[in-house]
Amino acid sequence: MSQLIRRLSRKGIVCPIVLFVFLLGIGVPEYLVSTVLARPQDWEPSIRKLEDNDKLNPPKPGGIVFAGASSIRLWDTLLEEMKPLDVINRGFGGSQYSDLNRYAKRIVMVYHPRAVVAYEGDNDLAAGSPKTPEMVANDAREFVRIVHAELPETWVYIMSIKPSYLRWNEWPKMKAANKLIQDFVKTQERVRYLDVATPMFYGQDKPPRDLFVADGLHPTAKCYALWTSIIKPELLHRFGPRNNVSRDAVAPLWFAFGAVDATSSLH
Repeated sequence: MSQLIRRLSRKGIVCPIVLFVFLLGIGVPEYLVSTVLARPQDWEPSIRKLEDNDKLNPPKPGGIVFAGASSIRLWDTLLEEMKPLDVINRGFGGSQYSDLNRYAKRIVMVYHPRAVVAYEGDNDLAAGSPKTPEMVANDAREFVRIVHAELPETWVYIMSIKPSYLRWNEWPKMKAANKLIQDFVKTQERVRYLDVATPMFYGQDKPPRDLFVADGLHPTAKCYALWTSIIKPELLHRFGPRNNVSRDAVAPLWFAFGAVDATSSLH
């Protein structure tokens, strides 16, 4: 579809309605902010909307928060695919690590999650961005610090920055940022790195085109299914129903013998 629009543009016969339908299909805000050029944004209205929705349908505390940019925001099947885990989607499309850090208290810590899965960095290193891989890695470190300063028992999972066709020229910088983040994560407790990028190549030089929608950036259902196959086993290993049952059954015994925090000792 995007190639068709480019061909028509060169001929000067793009129909505004066709373009509008295309943008509407992937989400206009995500396209305008994430696809064209990632720039600093005022996300206050988006955050307030999430907070207003919480007042109407309060999420259960102690779940797993997925937070980050449009690749999280557009993951419509996330809650279903992660069952039986209790998951909250708090993506806001076009965001960068600095945005996530700014609003972490309001869209992460407020839910007192057992874990948070973060996806950022894609927009940070988009074409025209002044950020370097080192700056992105520093922002990722800051996110971990912010979460653990208030919730030291919460696990933090950092997703790698994904490759994409739209931002293929920026992939070397993104890969460098991934390496820096991965090295940092190895030094931390209760922090894990989720490499969703490497499997997307399927051993080839570039990822299959069908992992992306028409804009060449955002994931398709096939890509999300691949991510689920990587992320869900990691979360189930630590937070699955079997682990919850064992903690619930043993905790009263620990408290009976004066333990201060029974659940933390069972990780």
